[in-house]
Amino acid sequence: MAIIIWHRRDLRIDDHPALARGVELGKEIIGVFTFDPQILRGGMTGTAQVSFMLACLRELQQNYRQLGSDLWLFMGDAVEVLSQLAQELPASVLLFNQDVEPYALKRDRTVTEALQNLGIKVESFLDISLINPRAIATQLGDPYRVFTPFWRNWSSLPKPQPYARPVKILGLANQPDLPGRIGLPSLADLGFAGHDLELPIAGEAAAQQLLQDFCQPLRLLRYQEQRNFPAIAGTSGLSPHLRFGTVGIRRVWAEAIAIQPLIQSNEAQESLQTWQQELAWREFYQHVLLYFPELEQRAYRPQMQRFVWDQDQDRFRAWCAGKTGFPIVDAAMRQLNQTGWMHNRCRMIVASFLTKDLLLNWQWGEKYFMQNLVDGDLAANNGGWQWSASSGMDPKPLRIFNPAAQAKKFDPQAEYIRQYLPEIAKLRDVELISGNIHPQKCRALGYPQPIVSHEQQQKVFKQRYAEAKL
Repeated sequence: MAIIIWHRRDLRIDDHPALARGVELGKEIIGVFTFDPQILRGGMTGTAQVSFMLACLRELQQNYRQLGSDLWLFMGDAVEVLSQLAQELPASVLLFNQDVEPYALKRDRTVTEALQNLGIKVESFLDISLINPRAIATQLGDPYRVFTPFWRNWSSLPKPQPYARPVKILGLANQPDLPGRIGLPSLADLGFAGHDLELPIAGEAAAQQLLQDFCQPLRLLRYQEQRNFPAIAGTSGLSPHLRFGTVGIRRVWAEAIAIQPLIQSNEAQESLQTWQQELAWREFYQHVLLYFPELEQRAYRPQMQRFVWDQDQDRFRAWCAGKTGFPIVDAAMRQLNQTGWMHNRCRMIVASFLTKDLLLNWQWGEKYFMQNLVDGDLAANNGGWQWSASSGMDPKPLRIFNPAAQAKKFDPQAEYIRQYLPEIAKLRDVELISGNIHPQKCRALGYPQPIVSHEQQQKVFKQRYAEAKL
């Protein structure tokens, strides 16, 4: 009787709770991944994510084989695939790591019930976060709605140690020829077009290397100083790997904490704490999505459920293409379109611009990000967009970013702007930062004039914001 390890967003061998449990049980193990048509065709998954995922699966399958087992791939509904597979093997246990997204929770309950009805034991494990989102609450036992008290509680709790990487996995002695099993598909097989995106290197080995590089004291301990400057490689680059689970969150925490003895200044201590807070923000958004699944569909604040958004598709297309005439905004959107990733400071800038300058619904931007970001994650993406749109769980919700002020502060030599806007790269710093470029220069260089007035649009936003509050 075999054990099935059901992989979803945990495409690794190291620090893997479900796999560690399977090895502990000492039975034959087979890894399984199902391509879910509902997720692939649901409109919130794009080429960047699928391409990255396929490369992760290729390496995961190789890792399974090197350790003595295999990763089997299937296409179809998880309930049907796993029910049939469990009977064909036959299997005695299904092990998987938990998720917090509404669709995943519903799917996992259905799978669990179906396999238990077949007499198969099902166990699930905390993997997506350091602290179980169900185990952290206010003193009244309520879920948190504000980050700061969540952080105080979260940071005070002990963090788990990583699970050991297995040195051997007991594979199946006899591998049946199962119906529905497929080889690793191509993008075209899954309904996605080819691309020329400059995606990060996928897979567990790349994730481990990024983690080691980032946790060098000279990088991690300068995180607070460098993380907001998009022209500097001041962040970890781990977000796609956390999204697809090619690195375990316990391993990330342990590697970061290991340099604590090297800290010799307040600035270094602040950098480590800031990095810890970023991990806590990730878990805060998971926490609130779990307890408020309606956030997937609507704004948290009733005031912003009543807000009147414009419906200007031309302005939205200009934003998507990086042709708004605001250099810092356009550079960020072109970074996304060319690489499948965007610096976090720039995500806030372009989100504020879409909602506060173009007066367009944050859900348009949320969907575009999910379709184009390699690290597109429902909880983090939704939380970030609702924060930027003044519709989320923020005790001081009315925030409006001035694009020029943001560029002056975080791209003072316009290095980032020049990297992604080559047509205007030869202009002076002050022109690139402010966006005040003479119309004749814009025409000659093929760069658009600003499509809105920031000063005018923020007045309109504030007026509508006040009206929606009534």
